[in-house]
Amino acid sequence: MRNESALEVCVVGLGYIGLPTAAVMARAGCSVTGVDISEEVVVTINRGAIHIEEVDLDGLVKGVVSRGALRASTHIVPADVFVIAVPTPFAKDGKHTPDTSHVMAAATDIAAVLKKGDSIILESTCPVGTTHAMRDLLAGLRPDLSMPGLSDGIADIAISYCPERVLPGRIIEELVHNDRSIGGITPRCARKAISLYKHFVKGDCIATDAKSAEMTKLVENAYRDVNIAFANELSMIAAAMKLDVWEVIRLANRHPRVDILEPGPGVGGHCIAVDPWFIVHGAPEEAVLIRTGREVNDRKMHHVTERAAQLIEAHPDKRVACLGLSFKANVDDFRESPARYVAARLAERFGDRLSIVEPYANMLPAEFDGTGATLVDLDSAIEQSEIMIVLVNHDLFKAVPFDERVDKIVYDLRGIWPGHGAPDQEAIGVPAKLLRTGT
Repeated sequence: MRNESALEVCVVGLGYIGLPTAAVMARAGCSVTGVDISEEVVVTINRGAIHIEEVDLDGLVKGVVSRGALRASTHIVPADVFVIAVPTPFAKDGKHTPDTSHVMAAATDIAAVLKKGDSIILESTCPVGTTHAMRDLLAGLRPDLSMPGLSDGIADIAISYCPERVLPGRIIEELVHNDRSIGGITPRCARKAISLYKHFVKGDCIATDAKSAEMTKLVENAYRDVNIAFANELSMIAAAMKLDVWEVIRLANRHPRVDILEPGPGVGGHCIAVDPWFIVHGAPEEAVLIRTGREVNDRKMHHVTERAAQLIEAHPDKRVACLGLSFKANVDDFRESPARYVAARLAERFGDRLSIVEPYANMLPAEFDGTGATLVDLDSAIEQSEIMIVLVNHDLFKAVPFDERVDKIVYDLRGIWPGHGAPDQEAIGVPAKLLRTGT
């Protein structure tokens, strides 16, 4: 049974951030309605189940739904607080232009039920200035309500920006324990938002202005992107020089002030692979390093694809297994995944010679349709394939012992299978047992 005296919260968007946020708020005592455009998602949540993979989320959602603290709907309902957690993809112009139409559509729907005293909190990753643009939209839709920053005195509505900073696989824990940047259009807006987050956040809630909070979110992910770009560029340089990049990084990181990240097939996920472009879009002449980092990480995907294709073409009689499609280890999130990109390009070229292993997928994404590539389990891949291309460092893949892969030709982009030589240079394409005997 829902608590009639509890703070009423409406969370718009029930994806990887919205659903965990709604569930955590419900657990903290709020009366939460989650809104999503997908009828299937709404039905799934209302029966106490989940549509995404995340540690501990299934039990949490089941519990708060059964207690009546969380319910899902396809329609916006009146509330005290509205939290917007909808996607902000690129526009379809090929220029990495941010598309904030989903945010504005959510704000438009909320406007119809707004009342004096309500708060709106935007959590979606956005270009700088989006929160103010949303405020201006609401002011036009509801001229009967005063909006923050547009008039003297206390506004009728409070509007803030509060980005998440969570790691897939640890979202529930990090929603509670990580610090939050709370950016209000006015200081009073920030204070009202902090009062909500303090219901469930044990980390520090730090008040700032909305534009600074928007930029902070973008900067956090651009920082990661640029540092990964250094590692990925280093791996391509090492390949050209016939060096083992993993050995170079291991030794360099023994320096007390050096901490080089791990290279891979590129950078994926909805945040790190996307957010830096929002900064570039806002200041294209100044964002030279950030743009270059994005370009390096995208180039790494093409580098890996060509290296893998050369390996496959050199062994025309052998079957191939690509291990992993997700953008990072141990999650079911395939958004902007470089592993997915590489595997799909190889499937287009080599068809039914290719098997795909992805323990977090029940079927292959649509771009594999008609290629002849098949989704198989790990044991089948080990049994049937002579060439193994490691694209994602899932724990399941790490657990494959050396004896089961000693005869395989391995291209290991994650450095999880020691004993096969330098993963990104001339030793690829040589079975480990031959490397050991020197033949």
